[in-house]
Amino acid sequence: MPPKRRAVASSSVRPAKRPSKLAKENNITADQEANIREAFGLFAVQHPDYPDAKEGVLKVEDVRRCLIALDLPPAPSSLPSILSTIDPLSSGFVPLAPFLSYSALAIHSKSESESDDDVSPRTTYTHDTEVRAAYTLFTHGGPGPITLSHLRRVAKELREEVPDNVLRDMILEANGGIEGTGNTGTVGLEEFEEVMRRAGVFG
Repeated sequence: MPPKRRAVASSSVRPAKRPSKLAKENNITADQEANIREAFGLFAVQHPDYPDAKEGVLKVEDVRRCLIALDLPPAPSSLPSILSTIDPLSSGFVPLAPFLSYSALAIHSKSESESDDDVSPRTTYTHDTEVRAAYTLFTHGGPGPITLSHLRRVAKELREEVPDNVLRDMILEANGGIEGTGNTGTVGLEEFEEVMRRAGVFG
């Protein structure tokens, strides 16, 4: 007796995609992550300085094209600060994680802007998104504040050997010298934005 056609059809139904850890950290769906990865893959190249980046890396000149492919076109005037956010060492290349984090923030900001007729999507996208995206890169997708362990992780990802005393000084300089638990302190979003303004990253 031949198998029932209905049983075959039901077995071919694909289960819903589950968001990865990276997607969860950036509060995006599995489909949104897939779109970002697909766009990233269109422009990504392999580079010997990033042997562990199996997805490849973006050349900075391709970042704008990749964002356009995601329907997240940045204003030309905002591009320098975007690149400063996702390529803080000016290496000329951007791995997937920082690009995905920025894209996720841009998606959220665009969604919020489109649901609010009184807010200009372009204005919100070009400033608030940049600040929050940069902040989120330090907090690894969390709400903050930035802690010593966050800075250690960023330094490790950037392949920089930075002593803890230097990282502590960076925190104290950012938060106005306010020490916290363990004589370290933390950096909130407003303090982070002020540091970026002083550094000339944000206008």
